Formats: sequence, C-alpha cells, structure tokens
Amino acid sequence: MKKSMRKTDQAKIRQRKHIAFRMNLLFFSIFVLFSLLIFRLGYLQIVKGDDYRRGLEQKEEISVNTSVPRGRIYDRTGKVLVDNHPMNAITYTKTSSTTAKEMYQIAEKLSQLIEQDTKRVTLGDKRDFWILLHSEEAEAKVSRKEIEQISEDGVSKKEIQREINRLTRERITDEELNSFTDHELEVLAIYREMMSGYAYSPQIIKSGNVTPEEFAAVSERLDEFKGVNTTTDWERVKFSDSTILGTTTSPIEGIPRSHLDYYLARDYSRNDRVGRSYFEQYYEELLNGEKKIVKNVKDRTGTVIETKTVREGEPGKDLVLSMDSELQESVEEVVSTKLLEMKKDPKAGLLDRAFVVMMDPNNGEVLSLVGKRLVKDEDTGKWEVRDYAYGTFTSAYEVGSTIKLATVLTGYSEGVLSINETKIDEPIYLRGSTKRSLFNQNGRVQLNDVVAIGRSSNVYMFRIAMSLGNAVYRPHMPLPIDMEGFDKLRNYYASFGLGVKTGIDLPGEYTGVTGRETVTESGKLLDFAIGQFDTYTPLQLAQYVSTIANGGYRVAPKVLKEIREPSQDGKTLGVLLQETEANVLNRINNTAEEIEQVKKGMEYVYYGPNGTGRGIFDGASYKAAGKTGTAQSFYYGDDRSKYGTPSVNLTHVGFAPAENPEVAYAVVIPYGSTQRDDYRYASDAMKLFVRSSVDTYFELKEKRMKENPIESTTPQIERVMEKEGADE
Repeated sequence: MKKSMRKTDQAKIRQRKHIAFRMNLLFFSIFVLFSLLIFRLGYLQIVKGDDYRRGLEQKEEISVNTSVPRGRIYDRTGKVLVDNHPMNAITYTKTSSTTAKEMYQIAEKLSQLIEQDTKRVTLGDKRDFWILLHSEEAEAKVSRKEIEQISEDGVSKKEIQREINRLTRERITDEELNSFTDHELEVLAIYREMMSGYAYSPQIIKSGNVTPEEFAAVSERLDEFKGVNTTTDWERVKFSDSTILGTTTSPIEGIPRSHLDYYLARDYSRNDRVGRSYFEQYYEELLNGEKKIVKNVKDRTGTVIETKTVREGEPGKDLVLSMDSELQESVEEVVSTKLLEMKKDPKAGLLDRAFVVMMDPNNGEVLSLVGKRLVKDEDTGKWEVRDYAYGTFTSAYEVGSTIKLATVLTGYSEGVLSINETKIDEPIYLRGSTKRSLFNQNGRVQLNDVVAIGRSSNVYMFRIAMSLGNAVYRPHMPLPIDMEGFDKLRNYYASFGLGVKTGIDLPGEYTGVTGRETVTESGKLLDFAIGQFDTYTPLQLAQYVSTIANGGYRVAPKVLKEIREPSQDGKTLGVLLQETEANVLNRINNTAEEIEQVKKGMEYVYYGPNGTGRGIFDGASYKAAGKTGTAQSFYYGDDRSKYGTPSVNLTHVGFAPAENPEVAYAVVIPYGSTQRDDYRYASDAMKLFVRSSVDTYFELKEKRMKENPIESTTPQIERVMEKEGADE
C-alpha cells in the first residue's frame, strides 16, 4: 500500500513539475513576444516615425489645380504685354470612390442648367457612354463561351477584362451609336469633362462662355451637386503681336503629348495649362503658379470627411522683358509698311521677309527683335504682313561683307595681318574665274585695313584668306590652299557667335548651315572670307557686332530682364526678386588696339569719303559706326517652286554712339532682288530700316530722360570686366 502511494505521489510531483515548466515556458514566451513588440513599436516610432509620417502626409496631401493665374509679362518700361483675363467657370472634382453612375447623375442634372458644346465628343466617348447607359446589352456583346476561351489562355484577370472590353466596344453598331438624342449628347459632353483627369483634381466643365444666368443657377444649387463648384478661371491675353512671347495651352488641350512625361514628373496634371512656345515655354517654371495643396481627412471606409488647406495657391512670378515695346512697335511699323511697298517693285519677286535686331552690347539685353514675313491671302490674293520675330534666331542667311570685320580681326589674331598694313586691291585671276571688289573692276588701288573695311574691299579679304590657307597666288593658275584656312576662319568667327548658338534665353535657336569645302574648290575659302559660304542668323549678327562694340566680350543675348513678385493691381510692378546678370561667354583674341582699328573702319563706312554707307546718318545728333553687306545667294523661302533661284541678300550691322556704344543693331533683308546686279530699291529700304531704328532709340531715350531723369549706372559688362581684372 505504501509503495503504491509513493508511486502516485511521484506521478503527481512529476506532473506538477511538467506544468510548472510549461507555465514558465509560456510566461517566458509571452515576455519575449512583448519585448519584441515593444522593441518593434519603439523602432517604428523613434527610428522610422518621420519616414512613415512623411509617407502618410504624401498620400493625404494633394496638389489641387485651383486655376492659379500665370505671371504677367511686362516690357522694360513696365507696360503689360501679356496678362490674365478672369472669366466664370464651372468645375467638378471627383474622389477616389466616386462611381461612373454618380457622375452620370450629376451630369444629367447639370444639363438642365447649362448648355454644353458637343463638338469635342469623340467616337470613343460615345462607345463608353453607350456601355454606361446599356450595361446589360453591352454585357451580352461577348458570350460566355468566348469568355471561357479567353480565360483558357492562362492570362491574368486584368488582361481578360481588357480583351472583353475591346470586343464589347468593337461590336457596338453605328446604329446604336447614332441613337443618342441631342440631350443625351449634351449630357455626354458634360460627363466626358468630369471623367478626365485625376481624383481630387478639379476639372473644368465649362469656362469662358459661362453666362451669368448659368453661373448663378449652378451656384445656387451647389449643395445638390456633390463635387461641382463655380469659380474664376483665367484666359491668357496678349497686347503684342510678337511671336517670341509664345503661347500657352488651354485647359481643354492640357499638356502636349510630346512633353507629358516631363510635366507629370513635376507634379503637373494632364489638363494644366503650360507654355507651348518661346518665352512662355522657356520660363514655364517661373510663370506657372504654385497649386493649392490640401490634406484630405478620410474615415475607415476611405470617404473624405474633411479637407484642410496646407498651402494656399500662389500666382506665377511676373517677368519683365529687356525689350522696349515702344521701340519694337515703331520698328515693326516701318518694316511692315516698307515691305509691302517694296513688294510692288518688279525686281522684288523673291522678297518675302526682313529682320531688325537691336540689343545693348554691354549686357546682352535684347531691345527689339523684329521679324516680318509677307504671306499672300488665299481669298483676296493680296500680300499680308505676318509676325516672324522668331525668324531672327531660327533662320539663317549668307551675310556678305558684314563678315569682313571678323575677317580682319582673324588676320590680326593669326599673325597674317598687322594694323595699318597696306595691300593692293586688284582683280584676282583664278583658273576659270575672276574675283574682284565691286568698287574696283580692273584697276590697282592701294589701301590699308581701315579703308578696306570702309570701302568694303573684297580683294583685301581674299589676301587675308590666302595667307590663312598658306596659298601662293599666281594669276590664271590653280590656287592650292591648306584646308586649315577654313578651320581658322570658322573657329574665329565662332568666337563672335557666328555659326554657333548665341545663348539667348529662348528655345529653338538655329546655328545656320556650314558650307562644304573641298581641295579642288580653293576659291571657296575666298568666298568664305567675304560672307558668301556659311549662313548666319540675324541674332548672331547682332551678337557679333556687339562683341566688337563692347571691346571684345561675347555676351549672351537675353530677353528676361527681371523677376518680380506678382503685381497686386496689374499696373504697379511687384517687389524685385532677381535681376538677370550679363553672361559673358568668351573674349575674342584681339588687343584693344586691334579692335579700335576695326571700329575706325566702321566709322569710315558712314563718314569716309568713299564709305559704302556714307550719308545714312547725315544730320543725326549722334555718331554711329557700322558695316554694309550684300551676298549673292539662292532663294529658299516659303515658295518651294522657286527654290534655288539666284538672289541677293542685303545685311547691315553697327552700333551707336561710336565712341561709347549703348545700342548695337543688325538688319537683314534676304532675297532682296531677283537680279544680282540691280538691288538699289532694296538698298534704299535698308538705309531706311537702319536710320529709323537708331533714331527711334535715341528719341525715346531723350523723351524718357526728360520725363524721368535718372543717374547713369555702370554697364553690366564693365562690372564683369572689373571683376575679371580683380580675379586675375
């Protein structure tokens, strides 16, 4: 009996020990689990807390397109060139949980209050709308057997549904699509606008042509239309015809497909307005305002129960151009009027455009960018003048003798020409051709570099080119040259901005056409030296002559002068945020004495006894310096049927005042004549363009000085030069 009791006690003892072990193990496990949980919570809150908080805010904070006005664009005097015109608009904002049926019901109600144009309704819109209104009939378009066959291929559910949708849309008949009533089409037109864009991003249903009655009717019943709102939209209004101001897309157009990824990566919405061309496009990030950012507070079901504003929207920055609109308009008027007058001349069969560029040579500020083109109206058959300002930097031409300034400076730089060096101007007889100066057909004239520029000696430039190409001239014999002569000229021309991008703050700049040289055509090097080989833009010519005017510094042309806070009233400029500085790209490899020598030649052009531009500035209150040019060319304008027709380009560059330049100019009249030996009528027009443009500049300056006298400031280029000297 005792023995039996001992066995029972022993069993109980073992059981108690086992239970105690299990309990200890359980408590230990619970302790470990709680420790891990506490550790994890601490890690999440302390180490990862900021990351998760940012992630949560990123999901909840949404940039909302609140139709923020774009920045205004002013000219340098404060005149508004591009503004925003307010207009009534009706918008709709869907959420992530909004259904198509709910949107249809709202569209149906809105159609009772507003009229909506149906022109933008597409075939795809009609198909989608038909499926929405006829869900059962649409479902029957694809049989169960077909669905089973599609599913047998082992594709994903998403791909199966995509294929079913494709078949359904394809099988909707024309009769079914044409069954919509006018009212249903109007509902569809409203519905399609509501469907576009992203959740929580307001979509414009109607803008611009919203009548006061429609605006009031919708405003009174906003509580019935969840997501609908009445607001103020903005329309871009231009007070200048200049094409370089550019254009913007409309909310209907949204972001161009070609730039969609670029803008979406920068938090734009698909229906956002963006700059489409030139200045509006180049400075999009400044002109575009900052959207309103809101935080949507949701309940457990994902329904938005409250919307909090994190940041109010802000209009875009106002931008002040370097251009003078009064100067621009005056020059445009002269060019437009004269072009139409010139076109009546029988010799002007190819003439269809003209350009005038004016800039401050000291800081690169573009003062006027004028380009005009003649286009024949198809209905009336009359010539009309269209703005072609962008042609000043997107089209290029042979520029003729205006290039000779750079040729002389290249000669100095390469050591093949010295200041005041005398050369003989006489016909150059090559095998198979003769090259000569226009003023000297058969004689022998001795002249130095100043007179060679002033009288526009071709032969003087030919001799420089032959020295650059290590050529030995023998009359009536071949002229073997070193092809490096082309490289020397072209590379040095580039240091002035010729044949390369000028660096202007506008998109689409063209560098021109580079001629193709061959060893067997050695005469091409001579042509190159007088501007009859490569082509250059009018803006490149302006930068080129500005480089000479300011003492050898190539400054990038700029259209933007200042960035300012948005104006409160659209009249008084906002606070200045930034003034764009002069951007010196390089300095040419010439001494100050060499540059001054070329300037003397440019003064000879206007005031020398045999200057090619003598008399242009007679009676002017200022003294100018410049260079004329003509180039034998071939027509490559708008009329393709006349491509390759021989013609003459007229060019002109200069600056004023000659002793202290403050304005540089370049004028180009391409295809000025169909007869290469008769272009006097075009030469008269060139003189008019040059004199009237420079006169207008100084007249406006004098008028404004009287109205608002101010102290002169140190030109930016001088500040840059002083800084470079200090750095050295």
